[in-house]
Amino acid sequence: MVTRSKPDYTIVRGGKLLDIAKRKASPADILIKGDTIAEIGRPGLAAPAGATVIDARNRLMHPGLINAHTHGPGNLGKGMGDLWSLELLLTASPWINGGRTLEDKYLASLIGAAEMAMKGCTAAYDLAAEFPLPSVDGLSAMAKAYEEVGMRAVLAPMVADISFFEAIPGLMDRLSPSLQKEVESFRYAPWKTITTQMKKALQKWPFETVMLAVAPTIPHHCSDDFLVACRNLAREYDVGVHSHVAESKVQVVAGYGRYGTSLAAHMDELGLVNERFTVAHGVWLDDEDMKRLGDRGASVAHNPGSNMRLGNGLADVRGMLSRRVNVGVGTDGANCSDNQNMYEAMRLASFSSKVQGPDVQNWLTTEETLRAATEGSARALGLEKQIGRIAPGYKADIVFLDLHHINWIPTNDPVNALVHTEDGTSVHSVMVGGRMIVQDHKLLTVDLVALAAKAEKSRARREKMTAPAKKLYGRLEKVVGTFCPGLAREPLHIHRYGASQHSH
Repeated sequence: MVTRSKPDYTIVRGGKLLDIAKRKASPADILIKGDTIAEIGRPGLAAPAGATVIDARNRLMHPGLINAHTHGPGNLGKGMGDLWSLELLLTASPWINGGRTLEDKYLASLIGAAEMAMKGCTAAYDLAAEFPLPSVDGLSAMAKAYEEVGMRAVLAPMVADISFFEAIPGLMDRLSPSLQKEVESFRYAPWKTITTQMKKALQKWPFETVMLAVAPTIPHHCSDDFLVACRNLAREYDVGVHSHVAESKVQVVAGYGRYGTSLAAHMDELGLVNERFTVAHGVWLDDEDMKRLGDRGASVAHNPGSNMRLGNGLADVRGMLSRRVNVGVGTDGANCSDNQNMYEAMRLASFSSKVQGPDVQNWLTTEETLRAATEGSARALGLEKQIGRIAPGYKADIVFLDLHHINWIPTNDPVNALVHTEDGTSVHSVMVGGRMIVQDHKLLTVDLVALAAKAEKSRARREKMTAPAKKLYGRLEKVVGTFCPGLAREPLHIHRYGASQHSH
């Protein structure tokens, strides 16, 4: 059998190309060479003989959405809990994430990548955790999952050398001696060991469309020596740094208690804050923090769904943008926002800005929101010269929406509709690097029926294995669930909750 090599050129004909600035979608043809957009022109654009033709009639074409912050391991923890704050979620981690084999790590990433791809997302910044330390095998298994689905990713091993119970001032003392003994098992490996493991992965990373970064998970969960080691690794290998900074009020209070400064100021003092630095959430950043991030060219991954779901509050995105902070949009992990739908994340980003006050000019526009979920997120991933736009020289990462779907009947302003109306159900096809990975609403790269069977097998096995951890969480919840809200009631110079400071 003679196998023909894939034609070098693809021509997309008959689609309507979104123009964000003009807020309209006009007919255009797109010529793709290999994985890159070569030319965009009027319908009937010339194409080399033998070019593969893609019929995009009745399709709206927009840049692939880019998830600025997620956690692959969370996909096996989808829908596991309801009333948990960030601190309760961290407490529940051994129960939610325990008993993971190499196959489970791969499965979790595969489930998330499949969902994102089917919902119009073509790249993600994934902070992936392994306990007690990252492994080359684990990271490779997760990268393989993204590669199989056909998505791009920046994979950042999420690391710490101080356990949650040691990181929150006064929390350990509240635990009974028997509970203190139990949480000893939550300790991480020493930071030097962790750094060695990350270095191993960075030295010989074989994946092309999945890159690595470094994620000291939460600043005060890391010793200063470890934060400096993370900074040095990122410099040595020219990769990004991504950290949960000022996600919850408890974090900020703990940070002031430990450093006498804000978390962002402390990381800046240690030299971590630059244009390759991304703050996850940043709900409780103050004006000075935002100015610091803006001056250094840093990014914030804004995760409005998770910020509300975990009761962390409403981030001041207008404040960030006005201080030149680059803002991307993320879903966060499926164990604390329950889906990986970037259309929903955009909608919530827009909506959550609109409930913070009566001044309409402070609200996020749909254009700003859509740019954040494409160009802003691309910059957070360090890929702003390659993805986030449909333009010559950029990778051909294109989402095709069905204009005959009810979401698009009628089509008035396509930018408003993308952010406020679209929910992922009209995604017809998704192209990454010139290759279709979703076509006619079907993911071409993964057998979802087989995936469901494997996921169920994994769930049943882990449910048995993590039963003791679930029981322990029940005991710890009583302490953490009262102690941490107490910390969050301490006075602070900023307020980010949706209710007044005095409400109970």
